[in-house]
Amino acid sequence: MALTLHTSSCDSFTRHPVLAGKTTRRVLIGRGAAQPAGSQSAWATVKNFALSFCSAGPFLQQSCSGQLHWTGAQRSAGIMRGLLLGVLGCSLVLMAQGFYSAADDVVELNPSNFNREVLQSDSLWLIEFYAPWCGHCQSLTADWKKTATALKGIVKVGAVDADQHKSLGGQYGVKGFPSIKIFGANKNKPDDYQGGRSSQAIVDGALNTLRTLVKDRMSGRSGGSDNSRQSGGGGSKKNVVELTDDNFDRLVLDSGEVWLVEFFAPWCGHCKSLEPEWAAAASAVKEQTKDKVHLGAVDATVHQGLASRYGVRGFPTIKIFKKGEEPEDYQGGRTRGDIIARALDLFSDNAAPPELLEILNADVLKKTCDDYQLCVIAVLPHILDTGAAGRNSYLEVMMKMAEKYKKKMWGWLWTEAGAQMELEAALGIGGFGYPAMTAINARKMKFALLKGSFSETGIHEFLRDLSVGRGSTATVGGGALPKINSVDAWDGKDGEFPVGNDYDLSDVDLDDDIGKEEL
Repeated sequence: MALTLHTSSCDSFTRHPVLAGKTTRRVLIGRGAAQPAGSQSAWATVKNFALSFCSAGPFLQQSCSGQLHWTGAQRSAGIMRGLLLGVLGCSLVLMAQGFYSAADDVVELNPSNFNREVLQSDSLWLIEFYAPWCGHCQSLTADWKKTATALKGIVKVGAVDADQHKSLGGQYGVKGFPSIKIFGANKNKPDDYQGGRSSQAIVDGALNTLRTLVKDRMSGRSGGSDNSRQSGGGGSKKNVVELTDDNFDRLVLDSGEVWLVEFFAPWCGHCKSLEPEWAAAASAVKEQTKDKVHLGAVDATVHQGLASRYGVRGFPTIKIFKKGEEPEDYQGGRTRGDIIARALDLFSDNAAPPELLEILNADVLKKTCDDYQLCVIAVLPHILDTGAAGRNSYLEVMMKMAEKYKKKMWGWLWTEAGAQMELEAALGIGGFGYPAMTAINARKMKFALLKGSFSETGIHEFLRDLSVGRGSTATVGGGALPKINSVDAWDGKDGEFPVGNDYDLSDVDLDDDIGKEEL
């Protein structure tokens, strides 16, 4: 007997850890010889397998535990029908039930209310982007509710089911779960929360951010929610480049950069619907890629030669242009979140790895740490301890990690042990344990230290934990970047012992022990 559960109407099953990575939408429940009517062994097989769907955590167990019930002997068809109804009933309960209810102090957010509740608000918001199947998200739920209750009336606490609302998660670069974002003075550019995941740690982090926000407002550096940028759909049309027959080749084909180009017609209803999304995406992409990916638009009714050249048959048509390649059709969604996510993927795929810089003066450190969310700094052993070959091996590991994490757009720096002692002291390195590595968030003056091995595996685990907010952090000593010495750049050669300090040994009696018997 082969019992099969069709899950075409329930994507949550295919996202369950048991089925992760599988492309099929048919789940084999049980297989074996035909069982007599009412066979308990057949029921035990299907029941145990079905219940495995509910083993991912307390939340799933609560949603599913009462759904699979059997009384008395039934026919095999009854087993199949009962199982199907039970498991699908379980899945429907799971899909309908979110992590948070109206009784909680956590505000459930979605694309319909996000602009009104968050972007147009003057309040500080902490927002969790989660997925119902994520085990870490399930573990965070209780602490997130406690956080919301503790901060009620002080800081807003919200949650987005980013599995259901993918466009909203994509708009803010959510790649993993749970992701916590802090929406402060500039709601268009939220900060990633990097602290611990306990309610106490989150509350402390929120209050620290709130104090900073209040100080900025008192000094006149912050104007609140900046609602003007939200008008007209959340973006400015000035960041959409108007392309024509005359400038297309120069701006797009000869630039060597990535372009997403919309071919539109003014009378097209779908084009009108896309216009505010395209404008909002253009503004976000310009900022997040440092103007390396561009969004343009061609009025195909005016510049018919361009439309014909690229085989445009309907409107709107979106094409992707990359250096040295034939244009490809954009196949993604038409919301700003979908467009931003695709643009960021194109940027990271085509971007060179970030440059690895030696800390030669204060400007190098300050610019790198100010320009990037995190700056990763290695303190390498003295050249006399490793030689050029040893140092290059450490730098090679760092460059591989910079390539691996280039989508994060972090800054990468290194210095020689002893060259920047005040920096080492501020980061708790303390003149020993080389090579060492730290990651600094200069805006928050927080840092984390590599505690594992200085290897691809060790650094990857360190940075992976930081990227999902699991790394432990501390405050930079003194609360500010320390004094940096100006030093000469490494010349790429082996070190040489210092010369010129000759010692006169003429007054040293070296013969005092001559004639004494050695043991």
